[in-house]
Amino acid sequence: MNGRVDYLVTEEEINLTRGPSGLGFNIVGGTDQQYVSNDSGIYVSRIKEDGAAALDGRLQEGDKILSVNGQDLRNLLHQDAVDLFRNAGYAVSLRVQHRLQVQNGPLGHRSEGEPSGIPIALVLVPAFALTMVAAWAFVRYRQQL
Repeated sequence: MNGRVDYLVTEEEINLTRGPSGLGFNIVGGTDQQYVSNDSGIYVSRIKEDGAAALDGRLQEGDKILSVNGQDLRNLLHQDAVDLFRNAGYAVSLRVQHRLQVQNGPLGHRSEGEPSGIPIALVLVPAFALTMVAAWAFVRYRQQL
C-alpha cells in the first residue's frame, strides 16, 4: 500500500425541477471566494433534506457545477453564480463534475459499510495454517522431551 490517493473524475447532466425550497442545495466558490485552492469553480456545499436535489439523488456535496442551463460557471463571482441559479427557471439543467476517491487499486467507488476488497478467507486460511504448523511443532517438541 503506497498511501497515494487518486480521483476518478466523471461528468453528468442532471435535470432538476425547482421545488418549494428551490433546487435544494447550497453552493460555495467563485472568483472572489475560492473553495478549492487555485480553482474558482462553483461547488455544492450542502444538499437540503427533501429538496429537489436530494429527491433526485445524483447531486452530491463536493460536486463541481460546470454549467447551469448551458451557461458556463467559470470565472464568476459567487453572487453572480447565486443569481444565475435563482433566475434559472423551473426546469434546470446542471452539468456536474463528480470526483470519486480511489486508493491503491482498480477504479471504483466503495461506500461505508462495504467490504474492504480483501476476502476474509485470504486472511483466515493462512492464519489457520500457521496455527496448525505451530501446534504440530509444539506436539513434536513435547514428544521429544
